[in-house]
Amino acid sequence: RAALDRATVLLSVTKGGKRIDNMWGSGGGQQSVNHLVKEIDMLLKEYLLSGDVLEAERCLQELEVPHFHHELVYEAVVMVLESTGEKTFKMILDLLKSLWRSSVITMDQMKRGYERVYCEIPDINLDVPHSYSVLERFVEECFQAGIISKPLRDLCPSR
Repeated sequence: RAALDRATVLLSVTKGGKRIDNMWGSGGGQQSVNHLVKEIDMLLKEYLLSGDVLEAERCLQELEVPHFHHELVYEAVVMVLESTGEKTFKMILDLLKSLWRSSVITMDQMKRGYERVYCEIPDINLDVPHSYSVLERFVEECFQAGIISKPLRDLCPSR
């Protein structure tokens, strides 16, 4: 309660927002969800063009939103489903493998990202007819690479 009272006072002070920024910084948690989604989308597109895993990892860490890394997992898997070639499939697999091994993306965030895809696959399949088979193949590859657990692999919906 004391912390909430103190925060209320700080925010109500003239130019309180600037004072808070100076004290605590205005990193990740202060950014809107829409902004973060756009940043993650751009990060993934740049990665697919450059192939630079370390740069993608650095950019993700600079966003300072480890609680939102599930969005990267979700967007990356959807990109695989929407792609037509093997290049995106392999590159996203390599990126997720690297982010997993370096512990940038935690098991919980990986799980949440995959579960979001699993929930939305019926809608995705309307736009991308072969998405179930691509998802099954990608999930199996991720399991073989040690990125996801057996229970998460077994949750993968199939047609």
